[in-house]
Amino acid sequence: MSLKKYLNLQKDIETYKDDEVALTSTLLYHLCDIEPTVIPQLDIKLLSNIRKDLNSFLNNTEYPLQRFITIGGIEYGFEPDLSNMSYGAYLDVSKWDKFTIDENWAYICNVLYRPVEHKSGSLYSIKPYSGNGDKDKEKWLELDMEFHFGVFFYFITLLTDLFHATLNYLKKEKNLPPDLHLILEKSGKLTHQLKHLLAVTS
Repeated sequence: MSLKKYLNLQKDIETYKDDEVALTSTLLYHLCDIEPTVIPQLDIKLLSNIRKDLNSFLNNTEYPLQRFITIGGIEYGFEPDLSNMSYGAYLDVSKWDKFTIDENWAYICNVLYRPVEHKSGSLYSIKPYSGNGDKDKEKWLELDMEFHFGVFFYFITLLTDLFHATLNYLKKEKNLPPDLHLILEKSGKLTHQLKHLLAVTS
């Protein structure tokens, strides 16, 4: 499934989230190309198994980050050093209200992935960021969701690891700010929301 189809699926899920039958029909249509008119003809056991398979697919978080992707004959590389990425790239990635796979996701990919300039073993460099994150997003819309999930869950894992590392460090500290509990509570909720973003049919 491409990013374009996934975004259409998300819109329909939001529309039919309170109607289990319509939601199942929507998922089967988008993910399996099964027309809604066919649903009433399916065996109950078969339909139940299909629902389980769909749930398993939508809740899978085991997608690897693809550091390189070739589109239109051009090889793009993932930002090789996030801690030293340019300020402009950082601003363009962080300017969105939320970090999730939505209509802004293609813009984020446009910032994080840029043409590869040099490779040497496991090291590589990509074209410097030129502030074009809001342009030419179309190429990302046709890529399979395995690619996009890999990028997304890379950041979720990174966020979770940083959160746990912060907690472990703070346990050793004696002089903690009075509002620390509130800060960590908000961070924990964000992590939880991100990790369960795809659990739309649970």
